[in-house]
Amino acid sequence: DQVELSRATEYAGEDSDITLRLHQTMIGHVEKDEKLTTIYRKIELPTSVVLQKIERNGVLIDAALLDVQSAELGKRIVELEQQAYELAGGPFNLGSPKQIGEIFFGKLQLPVIKKTPTGAPSTDEEVLQKLAEDFPLPKILLEYRGMSKLKSTYTDKLPKMVNRDTGRVHTNYAQAVAVTGRLASNDPNLQNIPIRTAEGRRIREAFIAPPGSVIVSADYSQIELRIMAHISEDEAMLRAFAEGEDIHRATAAEIFGVAPAEVQSEQRRYAKVINFGLIYGMSAFGLASNLGIERAAAQSYIDKYFARFSGVRQYMDDTRLQAKARGYVETVFGRRLWL
Repeated sequence: DQVELSRATEYAGEDSDITLRLHQTMIGHVEKDEKLTTIYRKIELPTSVVLQKIERNGVLIDAALLDVQSAELGKRIVELEQQAYELAGGPFNLGSPKQIGEIFFGKLQLPVIKKTPTGAPSTDEEVLQKLAEDFPLPKILLEYRGMSKLKSTYTDKLPKMVNRDTGRVHTNYAQAVAVTGRLASNDPNLQNIPIRTAEGRRIREAFIAPPGSVIVSADYSQIELRIMAHISEDEAMLRAFAEGEDIHRATAAEIFGVAPAEVQSEQRRYAKVINFGLIYGMSAFGLASNLGIERAAAQSYIDKYFARFSGVRQYMDDTRLQAKARGYVETVFGRRLWL
């Protein structure tokens, strides 16, 4: 997988030369806009230095642990295959949508949830999730897909990506790909290490610190909602954070009409989905699908939410009007997303 030094140096030289020419052509346009200049000089350039260090340092992984996990996943995948064959009445290709459709809707006569653009019954993730609520085979297939993904993408692949010289895995961060300014990671994608399932969380155990060191994990507390409170200047939300309230519990108390101390864990879970969903524009249909409730109930929750946080609704309405008038939306720092 090595290339000749002459080819590598020519590519690297061309890459640097073209980048410099682009800079010379475009910097004048950037500096005409004070906000863009600030983003470029105060955010993007300093960030590139940090990312270079992260990429160069890499991350240490426990390849032996991943090998053990891979073997365990392989065993579980075989078990799931056999269970699927028994439920289907014979062997079939678990990766073939066509064969799955024939078994589901032909042989087993399962209900058709939705159809593909060609008119065939769909067997996508959403359909499997719905069917898995009532039938065993779709549930088996979902687990099979999840286990296969973990094995092929992580436990099998990560050990092969360890650099021979450093003994570490080195990702590549793409800083200027997403129009929103969000970072992207590839080869491997270290921003997407599983966390939602027990098996996925086990993979994270393979990311280790060298002897004498520890890995520190830190996370912002409800950062999206705090930013929304700041930019919308919603009095109720600002007050809730200032007084140290549990924002999800406070929202649950409002939409369910109970005292904060009486909020149940399931009600708080609903409120968490509502809090994060609505600030990203989730509709009543989306909320109903996410929570598994009727659309009318979802709309009622939305109405109660915006009755409590009216400043959030006003901010979102104003942003939509500005977007229609300008043709773009703008972040706090001035990064523009053209529509």
